[in-house]
Amino acid sequence: MNTKHKGNAGEDKAANYLAEKGWTIIERNFRSKRAEIDIIALKGQTLAFIEVKTMPAGSPEDIPLLINSTKQGRIISAAKFFLLGNWHYRHCRIRFDAIIVDMPALGPIYHIENAFGEY
Repeated sequence: MNTKHKGNAGEDKAANYLAEKGWTIIERNFRSKRAEIDIIALKGQTLAFIEVKTMPAGSPEDIPLLINSTKQGRIISAAKFFLLGNWHYRHCRIRFDAIIVDMPALGPIYHIENAFGEY
């Protein structure tokens, strides 16, 4: 399985995990000029912009290495771009999450809420 297929499989597993937890998937692979947001999901009044990382032996401790300040800035910029075109989410609480899917066996999922900031 190549890297793109592993990434897609990890994103599929993350989206299924979120749906099982009561989240509604609003959009996947949302692109702005500067970044892509893997999953945008809504639960109650919380709108989460979620970065998915599929990796061998991944763990929550890896987040600072995987989502550095440059990547965070790009995701936040893309989230603002999404919100500009989707005013109906203006009253939602916004947060930035990360999901790590352990690979290669598509093992555990780690959902880190507020992984790199709150808006």
